[in-house]
Amino acid sequence: MRLSNAAVGDARTSDFSWDVLTDLVDVGSRMAGQAGEREGAAVVRDALEEGGARNARLEEFEIPGWWRGSSSLTVHEPHERVHDGQQDVLALPGCPAGEVTGRVVDVGDGGYEAFEAKADELEGAIAMASSATPEEADRWIHRMEKYVNAADHGASAFVFRNHIEGSVPPTGEVGYHERPGPIPAVGVSREVGERLARYAEEGCEATVSVECRNEPTTSVNVEAAVGPDTDEHVLVTAHVDAHDIADGANDNGAGSALVAEVGRLLARDDVDLDTRVRLVTFGSEEIGLWGAYHCAETTDLDDTKCVVNLDGACSSRNLRLGTNGFESVAAAFEATTDDLAATLSTDDTISPHGDQWAFVQEGVPAVMTSTTSEQSGRGWGHTHADTLDKLDPRDLREVGLQVAEAVVRLAADGVETPGRSRAEMREAIDEGYEQELRMGGRWPYDDG
Repeated sequence: MRLSNAAVGDARTSDFSWDVLTDLVDVGSRMAGQAGEREGAAVVRDALEEGGARNARLEEFEIPGWWRGSSSLTVHEPHERVHDGQQDVLALPGCPAGEVTGRVVDVGDGGYEAFEAKADELEGAIAMASSATPEEADRWIHRMEKYVNAADHGASAFVFRNHIEGSVPPTGEVGYHERPGPIPAVGVSREVGERLARYAEEGCEATVSVECRNEPTTSVNVEAAVGPDTDEHVLVTAHVDAHDIADGANDNGAGSALVAEVGRLLARDDVDLDTRVRLVTFGSEEIGLWGAYHCAETTDLDDTKCVVNLDGACSSRNLRLGTNGFESVAAAFEATTDDLAATLSTDDTISPHGDQWAFVQEGVPAVMTSTTSEQSGRGWGHTHADTLDKLDPRDLREVGLQVAEAVVRLAADGVETPGRSRAEMREAIDEGYEQELRMGGRWPYDDG
């Protein structure tokens, strides 16, 4: 272990990270570009300062903001019913305001083949797709792809139905960098979605109504540092924003609290760092990774040794690492979890989901650090149910220890973390993810 025994004991007994997480969820809404996000960022800034990091500060940047209004889904046929409460229906960020009446066409799990199979029915219709990924798909199909497919096939509105039970409609960005998107969109609970799917089999007409605003605003990143003042640096990151309907406890208050905890542990007098560690929490991840892109664009990436991004890292203490193929970074985590007799699973798929993508696309060694549990798919994420009671402070402490130890190893002199060129990254991306990025207007390479 590179951390001292005293630091390990501190990590396993301190309430610091849990207190930071509690303060974050008590902010309420931390929607990107709105007052709560800035208040949450201030919580993290103060925690970094309290933990001993230096020059803790906020950095502002511009984003395309989105404000939620009221939404409803009214069924006219075959049985009249009005859904107008947030426990049933939510607008999806990035969509436009509007009201549309049409027949409901259920495209199941919303795979590309399912949309093609229903192509003759979708013109002018309300397309409905589940949040589940089709069994035949070899990767996760993002809601944005389903939304764009609906619009491209002529649908006039989009309904995204949860596959997780419990009367929790899902939310999530659909506009990305083409804001606002082309058609109104709402998320509905599994229970409402199952009923609509049943009605659609016999002929269902409904009205989708969305009130929202798409306007420019500003967001903030939080940044501080520990260790020597070297040009070369390791980035430890998370995002502080969360959807306005819930506490955003695991997604991603826990990640932000972990950044502060890693900073606190690495700032201890008995911890020696060879390389500067920059601690950054991003704003506006949930609506298009804007904070991460701002950081990447204002950082000398040649000096960035690697990026360790934390997102959804408190569902258990079973660490999961999305390596994006950067095995040198993975090796530090593997050695750490071996020494701590901890669990680690890895996936080398190059994925555009998460703030690390802003760096991965440039060839910077960057990993996504999360945890795994028995919960299916996204679970409570992006719903009202992403609350503090789902999490355990013991898990947060253990993950904080594992990440802090791995970062000390990555920051050590002599540890090489080779990157790749942009051309190499472009060639390494799976065709499926290229398809997703192009669908969302997020393809970062100038090759048509």
